[in-house]
Amino acid sequence: MWTGLGVVLSSLVAGLWGGIAWLRRRPTVGFWYAVRVMQALILVQILLGGVLLVSGREPPDGLHYVYGLLPLLVSFLGEGARATVAERELEGLDFDALPVDRRRRIALAITRDETGIMTLSALVIFGLALRAGAVGGGF
Repeated sequence: MWTGLGVVLSSLVAGLWGGIAWLRRRPTVGFWYAVRVMQALILVQILLGGVLLVSGREPPDGLHYVYGLLPLLVSFLGEGARATVAERELEGLDFDALPVDRRRRIALAITRDETGIMTLSALVIFGLALRAGAVGGGF
């Protein structure tokens, strides 16, 4: 239950932090640490769930498994989408030949898009984690 609560809280923090950074158009390193903490807690939660399952404890509803595993899928999809942002932004450009100011604008645009993608992922994970807690009887 505590790890599940950690997933809920860390995804909320990451979602709010990223949303504010995205709206302000100001990159923040702290947001990425919050995302990584959220992702680590998701993995810990899944591992603990596997231990409970192997030890014979099952949730009252099979839907709990879906809500428990979907955050991992959403995180992977978010990372995959994030990886394509730079590719799309730099397509057809000779980045090294661009003026420094233009390179900086491109880098900021990439960072903002990546922040938006991972913020959306964190907020979806927040909703899924809340629902998993409700379905599993934890919250």
